[in-house]
Amino acid sequence: MAAAASDLRALIASRHNVICAATRDEGALKSAAAEAARLCSLPLWQWDPATGLRVPGSPGQANTHDPAQALAFLSDLGRPAVVLLLDADGVLTDPVALRRLKDLAESPDGHTVILAAPKGVPDELTSVGIRWSVPLPDREEMALVVRRLLVQLPRMGLHMAVTQPDKLIDAVIGLTPREAERILLQQAVVDGTLDDSDAEAALRARAELLSDGPLDLLDPDVTLEDVAGLAGLKAWLTQRQRGFEPAAREFGLAAPRGVLLTGVPGCGKSLVSRAIAGSWGMALAALDVGRLHGSLVGESESRLRQALAAAETMAPVVLWVDEFEKVFSDGEANDGGVSQRVLGMLLRWLQERPDGVFVVATSNDVTALPPEVTRRGRFDELFFVDLPDPLERRSILAHHLRNRRRDPAAFDLAMLSAVCDGFSGAEIESALTSALYSAYSQGRDLDDAIVLDEFARTVPLSVTRGEDITALRHWAVGRARPAGGSPPPTGSPVAP
Repeated sequence: MAAAASDLRALIASRHNVICAATRDEGALKSAAAEAARLCSLPLWQWDPATGLRVPGSPGQANTHDPAQALAFLSDLGRPAVVLLLDADGVLTDPVALRRLKDLAESPDGHTVILAAPKGVPDELTSVGIRWSVPLPDREEMALVVRRLLVQLPRMGLHMAVTQPDKLIDAVIGLTPREAERILLQQAVVDGTLDDSDAEAALRARAELLSDGPLDLLDPDVTLEDVAGLAGLKAWLTQRQRGFEPAAREFGLAAPRGVLLTGVPGCGKSLVSRAIAGSWGMALAALDVGRLHGSLVGESESRLRQALAAAETMAPVVLWVDEFEKVFSDGEANDGGVSQRVLGMLLRWLQERPDGVFVVATSNDVTALPPEVTRRGRFDELFFVDLPDPLERRSILAHHLRNRRRDPAAFDLAMLSAVCDGFSGAEIESALTSALYSAYSQGRDLDDAIVLDEFARTVPLSVTRGEDITALRHWAVGRARPAGGSPPPTGSPVAP
């Protein structure tokens, strides 16, 4: 954790007197604090309510279990020190301790107080505190953790049959060292052996572990071959994929940064997001907007910061943000500036994010996005995913018929495609599913007549919300690149 100690040393040297440290690994925080204090040639004191105040490795000072008494002792030291306060709730809920903490932060002795505060800077310390997150291990550091565990397994009576350690390393990127060790050890204990096949189980365990936050790890179970139509978008993605090759850096190319997909609901934006990761062989992380916003002051920003930091450690990764416009609002007319702070944080990250994080943002209402988001530099391109044209509808029909073990040649695809004009891809799939149910209940096989009957029963979104869809398609002309390879029509009716 050299990066953590280096970051902390810089904060101490620049006289940040109260550092609110966020981490899921208390051991990593202790190690970083000890190393940073050593680099600054300062003594380290550590406090928790069980042992009181002590120099790590030494007995605790008498009568310092109470946080107010511990801080009074530190005030009388007479020389600078680094102070690590664990279990910070005891300090923040004691008014005497809190007052002494503020006084200590402003002391001429130059103490630096590190507060284990996983939710950021408490309201009581906003005037003197700064937030800092213990960096998660990068891939090189995680490789050391995994390889060390592989050496230890035989000594623990477990077998090691790993021939591709890179898969295990990729499976635990984004976790703390202790979390990674526990997950891999759990897989080894299940059957007495850790081998290459355990990488998939470790990946699922990582997803479950991170699911409490706003970031979910998904299985990229589809590829671009599973996406019907959208030839223009798929050609662009195929071209951009090569931008991750090492030779692209030598050629002078920057790594691909991301794409913003907007358009008619149900036309494949979410499917494409998953298919990119599947085709490119990358991990797929989804930012759950519904779990992003919190009720506490600073909670939304903290959750976003946590999610983005985790995504960076997973690189190469596809970060999918569905309903992108909802990132900037928590549903309240007056949110106390939360939306603006989240916007500022996200814009900085989109501009400065490291190579290897490809962002796919999808939005059904691009007009609700702040204009700063859509300018060049945040994303490589803005695509409009329109209602499928006749050829795309034929392709969608054929694709879903094959997936349901039916021969597309047995159907009049040209006629069916004409009848479902104005349908989205999701509506075509839903109608075919209903037709299968109808055929099964009648004891007959699926045919054109049953599909036609279901199409006739379906009222597409282009009818129920015709004005909105027409306005959206008009907006896209000249503003977004067509995902299907041709510009959206400018005529008014979009439904038959």
